Amino acid sequence: MSLRDRLDEELKRAMKARDEIALSAVRLIRSSVKNREIEVRHELDEQEIVEVISSLAKQRRESIRLFGEAGRTDLVEKEEKELALLLGFLPQQLTREELEALVARVIAENGAQGLRDMGKVMKSLMPHVTGRADGSLVSAIVKERLG
Repeated sequence: MSLRDRLDEELKRAMKARDEIALSAVRLIRSSVKNREIEVRHELDEQEIVEVISSLAKQRRESIRLFGEAGRTDLVEKEEKELALLLGFLPQQLTREELEALVARVIAENGAQGLRDMGKVMKSLMPHVTGRADGSLVSAIVKERLG
């Protein structure tokens, strides 16, 4: 089943269950995908939809951090529920060990020596991890390995 079909099914399920958080999250995904299609002037493929959802998940993580710092537990709870739903549409997340192995392989393939090669490593690495790992974690592991 394609990601678009899964979004449609989840929308129907949320409407029937009267699940307001799931309904708003799925509507947000669908509208973000539609806006991105208008931007790029073509229908998004699966990978591009995953990138849109990854971006939304990143926004939720940042909101959770900021709301947590502000002591707004009610908003943290809502954002966490939306994040869980978003992650359900993304491919299986990589474990830290899998990510470290992938980073080591890409560093070896690129012959990277130090932090000055970080951009080259990240450029090669991101297509493999988009939607499957948090970009800040990937960046931290690359810095750790090159540093």
